[in-house]
Amino acid sequence: MYWYHAATKHSYNSVRTNPNRLSWEDQPRTYKNYPEEYQKFKLNLEEQEDNFLYHIAGLTAKKSYPSGEYYLRINPSAGALYPNELYFQVRGVEGKRDGIYHYEVRSSSLTLLQEISEVEGIEPYFGFKTAMRGYLFLVSAIYYRSSWKYKNRALRYCLLDAGHLLGSIEAAALLKPHAVQIQYTIDKEKLNRMFGFEEREWFLAGAVMAVPIHGSEVNAIEFSLPYVDGSRSFEKNELIEQAYHETMALEACKRQIKAPKFTYNTTKLQETLFTRRSQRGFHEGAITKGQFNYIMEMIHQPILSDCDEEVSVYVVVNRVLDMPLGLYKDGAYIEYGDFARKAGYLSLEQYSLSQQGAVAFFLTSKAKNYQALYQKAGIIGQRLYVAAQYMQIGCSGIGAYYDDEVNDFLGNDEMVLYALAIGK
Repeated sequence: MYWYHAATKHSYNSVRTNPNRLSWEDQPRTYKNYPEEYQKFKLNLEEQEDNFLYHIAGLTAKKSYPSGEYYLRINPSAGALYPNELYFQVRGVEGKRDGIYHYEVRSSSLTLLQEISEVEGIEPYFGFKTAMRGYLFLVSAIYYRSSWKYKNRALRYCLLDAGHLLGSIEAAALLKPHAVQIQYTIDKEKLNRMFGFEEREWFLAGAVMAVPIHGSEVNAIEFSLPYVDGSRSFEKNELIEQAYHETMALEACKRQIKAPKFTYNTTKLQETLFTRRSQRGFHEGAITKGQFNYIMEMIHQPILSDCDEEVSVYVVVNRVLDMPLGLYKDGAYIEYGDFARKAGYLSLEQYSLSQQGAVAFFLTSKAKNYQALYQKAGIIGQRLYVAAQYMQIGCSGIGAYYDDEVNDFLGNDEMVLYALAIGK
């Protein structure tokens, strides 16, 4: 998918010759609410299942400004635009009616979209022939929420943010505990039609937190939901639509069947998920080598999935006690040097993050399955948030950088997927 990636690169000149002027009257909504005729269930955080679901995408705080109120969520999003929506099927879970739901973020409610029977469900759209007890999650993107601000580059952010949401499912599942498998090869075209998205919203991936019910064959359920506006305003972007459709089909995927091993305390992890924030700047504080090694171990755990694309993790060490300054790749030392200012410049001159942080990260890949590899980068980013903040270290995702200059610095020609920084 190099044509889209190349067409959406940033450079020193491009960000100065093509300034991004926002049309505030067209600013889209960041919440999707189904009409009141749908049955809705308010989450009760005293109930285990509701508490688990809330820790995937719930609201955590409210900030008030003269321009209005601003809500923080458990999962981060580029520009706080939150292009992704969460849907799921639940089957055989105590306290939950079998059916297909939408997670209504603003009201912390579950909207029942479609009931299911013992012999019908969305399992076949995930490639399963038997009924699955538990949760089958679907993550979508309403791309105009992001393209309103980020224009053609918005598909990158939709995919990264989807990865963060998938990572939130993985992290919340540790509270139960239960393993999660990411499922990229879902029948997106059929599901998009059934959910009535009308090319304004698309499914990107699924996540499986369920086990087979042996001896229970299941048929593909068919339904047709009416379109529900999830952004208020909309402007068609043909480049993004073309890129989405050309990257829907995945080829030559390799499964990852090895499960991750995390070492989180459940109580502390729950508090970490709820209090997660994106750091707006760092103050040149150092972290310890032990903290760094723990974080690296957590982000390099395998990700269960049906299409595990290779993503390289480059690290610029600025301030880690008892560690040499310089550039590392997947834990291996590459080059000595004080690259803090260089990392800040490469991150679109956001010096308060990549320069003043303790460590800067650059994620790259030469893989071909664009949607899968970009969402994997988002999952790694979410793991970095969780592991860093579990260690009481701040984290910030950086989706904007000078693509080609990052390649020159790293000495590779791979697609640059994501930048992040951690520190104090």
